[in-house]
Amino acid sequence: TTDSVRLFALLTIGGIGKHRDLSERQELQSVIMGSFNSTAEDVKSAASYALGNVCVGNLNLYLPSIITEIQDNPKRQYLLLNSLKEIITSMSDREESVSVLKNYVPEMWNVLLRYMQVSEEGSRKIVAACLGKLMLIDHGTLLPKLLEYTTSDQPFVRSTVVTAIKYTVTDTPQPIDPLLRQFLGQFLSLLKDEDLNVRRMALVTLNCTAHNKPALIRDHMDEILPNLYKETTIKLKREVEMGPFKYPVDDALDNRKAAFECMYTVLQNCIDRVNIFQFLDHVEIGLKDVPDIKMLTYLMVLRLIQINPNAVVLKLDNILEPLRDTFNSKLKDICPIGQEVEKANELKRSAMRTVIGMGKIPEIEKHPSFIEFMKKIRFYKEIDNLFKQELQASDSEEMVWEN
Repeated sequence: TTDSVRLFALLTIGGIGKHRDLSERQELQSVIMGSFNSTAEDVKSAASYALGNVCVGNLNLYLPSIITEIQDNPKRQYLLLNSLKEIITSMSDREESVSVLKNYVPEMWNVLLRYMQVSEEGSRKIVAACLGKLMLIDHGTLLPKLLEYTTSDQPFVRSTVVTAIKYTVTDTPQPIDPLLRQFLGQFLSLLKDEDLNVRRMALVTLNCTAHNKPALIRDHMDEILPNLYKETTIKLKREVEMGPFKYPVDDALDNRKAAFECMYTVLQNCIDRVNIFQFLDHVEIGLKDVPDIKMLTYLMVLRLIQINPNAVVLKLDNILEPLRDTFNSKLKDICPIGQEVEKANELKRSAMRTVIGMGKIPEIEKHPSFIEFMKKIRFYKEIDNLFKQELQASDSEEMVWEN
């Protein structure tokens, strides 16, 4: 098709332009930008990619016009910002191109700051990525400057700022790391921001840091954990009308999911800075939440069994109760209308894997609560069959129960 040919041509031009100056083709920029008007999203994305990479071949010629276009064409803002991101990403790969890019960093930085508060979330994410990548190039100057915006009165600005930090926390050592260790606590203070979206972006950045470079947050855990734990308890429920029907909506659900994802990462990488019993208190809360969160907390319980089985035993009654509720619940209680039955079945399988994991704790078979729990759930043939299936799938020889 025509779109397929255009897509291939744009990607090819971008690939060539990244390594060769194509400025002798004076009409090239306008031709590429003409594809921004395409009705095909993949063609527009390819045009954005091509424009950015052609600019790499002759930064001095193309970058000023791209910056002008960003300012003059709000409808093309997302695609043009993405072109700018392509420039920064492509030129960050090699030391010689970084030295060239450094000359343009102040101009790009100032332009990006103007777009931190745009209403379109996709554009803000691109701005954040660009800011983060520029800080990797000139961290000494730019990181302290960005810190000033954590106190902005605009929630979109604050969320962009904390998202930008995520792009500085790579999984390899960087010159910015010592400075991040110094200032990261101030950026992550946005975990207690009044705005729901700002807190969610802060949680995402925290999760990224705990995953890629946990050493950067170890000294800040006493301030981080109370805010993280608080987010697991917040629910903002309301009803939405769709025709004659009303559906429940929880505006805080994405934040709680992000908080429990952070908890799981912290459990993996920062457990030495965690009070295990406080941690378990909030795992218990997650065991009673929506299916996605329950699944995360089941994984946490399994991990805790390996790390500190005695703590799990001490909290056993509080863990078993919501597990029992999961096994006893009907499909309609687990999954709202429109969701697949398979999700409900997977929840029960995941819960059973957690039970089997608990069965490996030394002398758990003597614990009265666990004995009673197993008798009750295995009384039902369906659950007993699930137990046998998951036990066989786990290839476990450590958990022994009478059949």
